[in-house]
Amino acid sequence: MPTFTHLNEKNEVHMVDVTPKPDVAREATASGRIYLRPETLKAIAEGTVVKGNVLATAQVAGTMAVKQTWAIIPMCHPIPVGAVTVAFDQTAEYIEATCRVKTFGKTGIEMEALTGVSVALLTVWDMVKSAEKDEAGQYPMTRIEGIHVVEKIKAAA
Repeated sequence: MPTFTHLNEKNEVHMVDVTPKPDVAREATASGRIYLRPETLKAIAEGTVVKGNVLATAQVAGTMAVKQTWAIIPMCHPIPVGAVTVAFDQTAEYIEATCRVKTFGKTGIEMEALTGVSVALLTVWDMVKSAEKDEAGQYPMTRIEGIHVVEKIKAAA
């Protein structure tokens, strides 16, 4: 059975002590997709969504989320974020968001990348939800899928 580092010898949840670890360059990339109606994707591409520029807003939201990850995930350490990139690729079926985060510190930054991509995709949903609803007020086509860590890099100490 794997060792869970967020449990102490009494099986109590605690924040892992990273103070003895050396500072090293770290980078993580996460991605995920939001599936939308073709008409909604077209409106995003053409910049005609009534709430404004969907992807620019989602880019800012994802960046802000990265910087607040420690405040919303209980055992995450506050990490000095050196760089954040939130980018989007759009197809006829979905928008894929990718979030890359860099730091120089004692612990990894993949939770920040995952948080950034998640909030970016949620922001897209929020910006277009009125166009995605059906007659019953449901979202039959709208879904967020596949949020995952694409890459995690740790430089040698």
